[in-house]
Amino acid sequence: MRRFELIAPCHFGLEAVLKREIVDLGYDVAKVEDGRITFIGDEEAVCRANIFLRTAERILIKLGSFRAETYEELFQGTKSLPLEEFIPGDGKFWVAKAASVKSKLFSPSDIQSVMKKAMVERLGDFYGVKWFAEDGEAFPIRVFLMKDEVTAALDTTGDSLHKRGYRKLVAKAPLAENLAAALIMLTPWREGRILVDPFCGSGTIPIEAAMIAANIAPGMKRSFTAQSWSHLIPEREWEDARQEAEELVLPEAAGDIQGYDIDDKMVEISRANARLAGVEHMIHFQRRGIDRLSHSKKYGFIITNPPYGERMEGKEDLPFLYRSIGERFRELESWSFYLLTAYEKAEEAMKMKAAKNRKIYNGMMKTYFYQFPGPKPPKQR
Repeated sequence: MRRFELIAPCHFGLEAVLKREIVDLGYDVAKVEDGRITFIGDEEAVCRANIFLRTAERILIKLGSFRAETYEELFQGTKSLPLEEFIPGDGKFWVAKAASVKSKLFSPSDIQSVMKKAMVERLGDFYGVKWFAEDGEAFPIRVFLMKDEVTAALDTTGDSLHKRGYRKLVAKAPLAENLAAALIMLTPWREGRILVDPFCGSGTIPIEAAMIAANIAPGMKRSFTAQSWSHLIPEREWEDARQEAEELVLPEAAGDIQGYDIDDKMVEISRANARLAGVEHMIHFQRRGIDRLSHSKKYGFIITNPPYGERMEGKEDLPFLYRSIGERFRELESWSFYLLTAYEKAEEAMKMKAAKNRKIYNGMMKTYFYQFPGPKPPKQR
């Protein structure tokens, strides 16, 4: 089996969650950086990581790294990459994305253009051609520049891993599926415990919780770019990984998972998405405003992503909304409360002080994951 350096990008602030996932899959983590984890794996690892990882953005095969402060150095460094080991003569190859941080080369379009020319020259010399039809399979390449250090990698995933395939309908500002899964995994919530999302939108947090409870791999129902790379990854590796995922599903899993929204349309969208995810039977969605948040049972969890300005006509409503959230939560004795928001006065408005406050970047937006853990339920005899 061939060994690869694999790179898994993630939301900034969630590196520890993704690292734990990778280790639990059985792979050695080589490096942890802001927004990405590098680990070692073979062809099987490419398939299993794409299918099983809940919090990653995508899975990349590292082609190489080099230093470049000028475009000539970028050209020569790119030309030194072993591209022919991955890309066949009819392959379609291009720099799909270039990102630069604290580097002298910062123009994405110029970086992409220079690197494409270097790739053509390298592969042209190897295959003995001056022009490529590029009518074969796609080989998108992603490039990161950090303090003039260039890292080039093949994208095995295609559409981001947050696209599980079940969310056909969304709210105005939907929470990404991989971020929702990470929020749940940052809490002590487990299958069998009560979970309520009073601002469920298109149902992402309840659906991800149900998938975790039923042990449904997030990538089971979607395809990946590298599935067509049969010269690199045999088709049987994908088949084996999917079969493993199917065998691990817990069809009898049950849960007390609930999602509320004040908009009837969002409730219907949530139900439709849950049905596509195969977890409709595990979740109860209903129209209910935050002012009616209550529950008769103890030791439940609220995990939610309430509005924080980008989805409301005016931010003047936020203090009242968060005051209501605080009032309703304080009525739920023994419950645990976890809330992701970009509203910096959330604690002040709720009149509550979080035990922990984790900074997470939702795209380019800085958000805070406020954590109010409640008491543990008594152990059953």
